[in-house]
Amino acid sequence: MKKLLLFLFGAFMLSTSVSAKVLVPLALTVIIEEDDRPVGHDYPKSPTDPPTVYIEDYTLMFENYHPEYILNIKDEDGIVVYSTVVNSTQTQVVLPSTLSGNYEIRLVLGSWVFIGWITL
Repeated sequence: MKKLLLFLFGAFMLSTSVSAKVLVPLALTVIIEEDDRPVGHDYPKSPTDPPTVYIEDYTLMFENYHPEYILNIKDEDGIVVYSTVVNSTQTQVVLPSTLSGNYEIRLVLGSWVFIGWITL
């Protein structure tokens, strides 16, 4: 009986570890967009760290504590196909299931823009 329980426990642990998905953060680069503000504007001179964002199917997942972003999804022609505001308390954004293909993701924080690519 002990061997059977041990075997079942081992099989259960193996099945859960194989089925668990490992989420890899999106590779985001940072740029500063040109603006019309006068010299001495309020963003720092050194680049800020990109946010940590994960994607699983059509859901973007953000860290618990992040600033408010404007999220733009652009198609391969550079046309914005989806846009929304990601509030600082939001940890998930569900993208429209009608999107399919490769898209540029842009998270805008003032003059800072974090850019990466996703495939849906």
